[in-house]
Amino acid sequence: MKHIIALFFTAVIIGLMVWTASKGGAYNGGEHAKVIKDIATLSKQKKSFDVSSNDSIDEQEQKALEALRKKAGNVGSFKVSTEYKSRCSSCHGIDGTGMQNGRKLMGPKLFGQSSEEIYRKLLDFKTGRKENLIMKGLLLHMSKEDLRRFADEIGEFPSRAKAAK
Repeated sequence: MKHIIALFFTAVIIGLMVWTASKGGAYNGGEHAKVIKDIATLSKQKKSFDVSSNDSIDEQEQKALEALRKKAGNVGSFKVSTEYKSRCSSCHGIDGTGMQNGRKLMGPKLFGQSSEEIYRKLLDFKTGRKENLIMKGLLLHMSKEDLRRFADEIGEFPSRAKAAK
């Protein structure tokens, strides 16, 4: 009986592998692959143009450039620390809005919350009062000073955004 069950699951796994391969592989790059493809297309045109002087750009190039700008998002709106980028931005967005390229991310919006509020929530995740395995894993080896630094940085996002405009 064990052999029949093992044979059945082997057949199912091989079937799933074939189905995945027929759909183009397990990872096709998603949105990122489209950006890279667009960049490659633009570089193949071998036309150099200054982005600041839009008069020299024809309409098709202008549309392609605008599409790339939308896909890239507004990353440069204000500066955030490298540590925030590496730990928080994938879930909460580079600017703490919980959005990236018009899509809702998995983490909630942090933008607009006070540093005290953020600090209290970070402590709750670290101590386990709020359950979230991702947050607990990220905060596990961080000290209270590190948490305070993150909370202060995130609490400053609204003033940084105003200063960047």
